[in-house]
Amino acid sequence: QVRLVESGGGLVQPGESLRLSCIASGMNFRIVDMEWHRQAPGEERELVAKITAGGATDYIDAVKGRFTASRDYARNTLYLQMSSLKPDDTARYYCHVPYYRGSQWWGQGTQVTVSS
Repeated sequence: QVRLVESGGGLVQPGESLRLSCIASGMNFRIVDMEWHRQAPGEERELVAKITAGGATDYIDAVKGRFTASRDYARNTLYLQMSSLKPDDTARYYCHVPYYRGSQWWGQGTQVTVSS
């Protein structure tokens, strides 16, 4: 069974950094594209970053130059390094596999709060 478990969220001040992790199990991590999404209270969930099976990345404009997605194939782990955090980055962040064995898969999310 596919399982995605996020961690690394927390409360930080504006300008600080966090690194989110997503440990994947029950899947062939080397062949799947993966994504980070986020959802703020009262807002729709939005795609933040994509990373292909080969490691190519893409980001929404709001986080370009501040967020970096990466993956560790030995640890079956997806990362999101977030720098220069802003209050607008406050949201629950989710790890997502858009397609594997005919389905999409979500983690439970990790909360990021940016506040002074």
